[in-house]
Amino acid sequence: MANPWSGEVAISVNGTERVMKLTLGALAELEDRIEAGSLVDLISRFETGTYRSLDLMALITAALRGGGLPITETEVANASFDGGLNGAASAAARCLALAFAPPESVE
Repeated sequence: MANPWSGEVAISVNGTERVMKLTLGALAELEDRIEAGSLVDLISRFETGTYRSLDLMALITAALRGGGLPITETEVANASFDGGLNGAASAAARCLALAFAPPESVE
């Protein structure tokens, strides 16, 4: 079960519930992978809805790894998610928001 107080978000990958979490290592991996000047640029892409499929795939992969699942981008690219791509994007955006949210704002 995901704990939002520690930045965790639940996501169903291929019918199995998994936990996504953007740890410092996951954020470093994400920053290295994305073609943006910074994580702030990536956050802006999600806030404005201008993110790319590569951004989404990199974010989900890094967050699943941060949650303890050894998974590759290829596996994420071929996975099915509850709610389809909209469900995956929503979970990824929530994970990104929780990584930078002050503790008192977590619902």
